[in-house]
Amino acid sequence: MNIIEVKHLLKTYPLPGNKKGSFNAVDGITFNIKLGEIYGILGPNGAGKTTTLEMLEGLKDINGGSALIDGLDVSNNAFKIKEIIGVQLQANEYFESLNLSELLILFGKLYSNDINTENLLEKVGLLPKERAKPKELSGGQKQRFSIACALVNNPKVLFLDEPTTGLDPQAKRNLWNLVRELNVGGMTIVLTTHNMEEAESLCDRIAIMDKGKLIAEDTPQGLIDEYASEPIQETLKGNLEDVFLALTDHKLRD
Repeated sequence: MNIIEVKHLLKTYPLPGNKKGSFNAVDGITFNIKLGEIYGILGPNGAGKTTTLEMLEGLKDINGGSALIDGLDVSNNAFKIKEIIGVQLQANEYFESLNLSELLILFGKLYSNDINTENLLEKVGLLPKERAKPKELSGGQKQRFSIACALVNNPKVLFLDEPTTGLDPQAKRNLWNLVRELNVGGMTIVLTTHNMEEAESLCDRIAIMDKGKLIAEDTPQGLIDEYASEPIQETLKGNLEDVFLALTDHKLRD
């Protein structure tokens, strides 16, 4: 069963300095996401990954094609869509005078939900920090708290945009474990990432985008078998980084 169905999705912007010209940031892509899977979207900077997520989240208008989440058309049901999804963004700003528990209560009120803050903070491993202010958290703790905020409405689908960017290895692995636990609990998770190890470790299926187009989609092993059976570099076997380089000819950012 598909919980997300995307057909010929299009996002168009005017060309800088050319009022008559335009370009497709997302260029007619089609894909489906199954209920209960972790689905990754990879691609170089400017490929259209974040724009795709923002259209599915109702944060950007859809210029063409369609997107359904749990049977609801995103373009026509923006409020209902926001009730069933959770969104963890790349950057977050909070009311610095409030502690973590108070912030979760505030976000819950936006959905008319009474939040059990202890249960939610325990789920993301932050219960000992319930009285802390956001500025007192480490980078990894801030990322986990941003996910807690995205869970206040108990979403069916959780969107994560580069969730481990800037984290140290231990914080990154802790967040991976959290994503797996949420998924085992039945949540569908859609994430963008530049981290090939992250995608290979977490994702059931992966879409690779470049220049607004979806250029490949399969399981991590399926992509490796098709595009990196002979590694670009001298390694024991091909991996997703070899797939990425073979398909996009882009070097990964540091």
